[in-house]
Amino acid sequence: MGHILVSPLNWGLGHATRDIPVIRSLLAHGHDVTIAACGSALAALEQEFPACTCRPFPDYSVPFSANRFFLAQFVASFPYLLKGISDEHRNLAGLLAEDEFDLIISDNRFGIYSDRIPSIFITHQLRYHLPAVARPFELAGVYLNSFLHANYDRIIVPDNPPGPCSLAGKLSRAETGASRSHAYYAGILTSTRRRDVAADLDYLILISGPEPQRTRLEKILLPATGALPGSVAVLLGSPERSGDDTVISGRCTVIPYASTEEKELLMNRAKCVICRSGYTTMMELAELGKRRALLIPTPGQTEQEYLAGHYERKGWFHAQAQHRIDLDADLRLTEQFHGFPDMPGTEENVERLYEEVLAGYLE
Repeated sequence: MGHILVSPLNWGLGHATRDIPVIRSLLAHGHDVTIAACGSALAALEQEFPACTCRPFPDYSVPFSANRFFLAQFVASFPYLLKGISDEHRNLAGLLAEDEFDLIISDNRFGIYSDRIPSIFITHQLRYHLPAVARPFELAGVYLNSFLHANYDRIIVPDNPPGPCSLAGKLSRAETGASRSHAYYAGILTSTRRRDVAADLDYLILISGPEPQRTRLEKILLPATGALPGSVAVLLGSPERSGDDTVISGRCTVIPYASTEEKELLMNRAKCVICRSGYTTMMELAELGKRRALLIPTPGQTEQEYLAGHYERKGWFHAQAQHRIDLDADLRLTEQFHGFPDMPGTEENVERLYEEVLAGYLE
């Protein structure tokens, strides 16, 4: 059996959580997995896989902005990002000298690859979305990605193939011959699973994202929950407040921080979800077959803004900018949308991924 190194980026938990079903599949097929990560990504995978070897392995700083000028800050930090990737690749050489691996799986970490060990890259972004004024940089990014992806044997795209069921839209389209020859469309991959429970929660509000935007969204939505008809649960997404008590006021329950299991149960129970339009959350909505949601992209995060607009145009979900929210009016509009089309779920997708890609390097 093989020994696999799995290394997700620590820019939020999305990269780590979508790797969970892949790691589960590898372990179920009898392979050994070592996890190399840092921060919350490492903590989440250590908790999920206590029997796996986990190695602290730093990545690069997140270029999040405290305002809507995320793009400008990202461009300014680009030289430091390139240096971080170079340092990451150099540090990997030391880790590989200490242990033997049969396969490397990098989730969005461009420095995690080897010339002598088969290396796989996981990403749903084969291209980026930038404002119209920066469109030349968007096109340049297509070729930069293609250049960086050439370091890997395969590119695993956690999305359906380009077409009517693609969740990531243009973000997951392979635009160059090199990207097309490397890309494997695995379908959605999420750690959230369907449960056989009643849909008895009218509204679930997920307040998330980097500060200060997380707090700004909380201040907008929390005061409006009292006027919502039916039962409401609010997850504040504040790990530092995890010791605080849950507050129940009338039909509204406010939970400072929920475990993965608690959040999964609430998402299964929810008739309508109010959330950011991050790609990980979108895969969760698709997995659970949710038909009604209000999407609020994090201001300045161009990927979330693109996805929210894309879903609105497709008639899948209603989206609204954070500074324009009128919760009562926006929730009425959500009833005019029909949710994602039906698609294969994670369990089917990850088994196909193993048989068609991973097994070829390990068996």
